[in-house]
Amino acid sequence: MTNKLLLEGLSDAVGFVGGALAGYWAGHLLGWDLFAEGYGNASIGAILLVGLGGGLGLQLARRWLRSRKDKES
Repeated sequence: MTNKLLLEGLSDAVGFVGGALAGYWAGHLLGWDLFAEGYGNASIGAILLVGLGGGLGLQLARRWLRSRKDKES
């Protein structure tokens, strides 16, 4: 039981961080600075990409874990 919970927590963390980093780099490639002073359109767009990337990465990690559990059954 503990190993399953640890795997779930680690996969969630890796998925979220990986997705957030992908969103950060996508914004960086578009020339949007996440850490710019103030809240201009480019900064808000970069924040949005990081949030969306983190959420999508988390969902992908959970789908991966669910498919892994289905294969074991």
